[in-house]
Amino acid sequence: MLSDFGILLLFILAAFAFIGIVLFGASLLRPNRPNVEKNSTYESGEEPVGNANVQFNIRFYVVALIFVLFDVELVFLFPWSTVFGQASLIKATGGLWGWFALAEATLFVVILALGLAYVWAKGYLDWVKPQPKIPTIETKVPADLYQKVNDRYKR
Repeated sequence: MLSDFGILLLFILAAFAFIGIVLFGASLLRPNRPNVEKNSTYESGEEPVGNANVQFNIRFYVVALIFVLFDVELVFLFPWSTVFGQASLIKATGGLWGWFALAEATLFVVILALGLAYVWAKGYLDWVKPQPKIPTIETKVPADLYQKVNDRYKR
């Protein structure tokens, strides 16, 4: 008979086997027709231009850091609500536990709101949109065909 760790190991091995089988099956089913355009380097659908060691605008990092800060802090509200929302604790304390939990949650959200107001007032959420550079690519497809596709899917 397997121990609990043995069962866990079997689940992990089964997961890896399932992933391997799915990837192998997909490699058999998918088409494989590489060409120059498919093998070219791209980043988010854009052709890379210049050196890879370019300096990014610091606003990317600031906005990402602010998002992570508020997102992670709000995630803490879910386990907190399950602990403090237990009816047995509220009943045992005559309702004081519920008021304490509500006051604590309100304080937490107020602190988050003050942080958001501070970030907003400092202008860290202001965004200066850069002008896009349209890449040029040599292709054998005529430009009027692209225009026909664009016209077809316009709203």
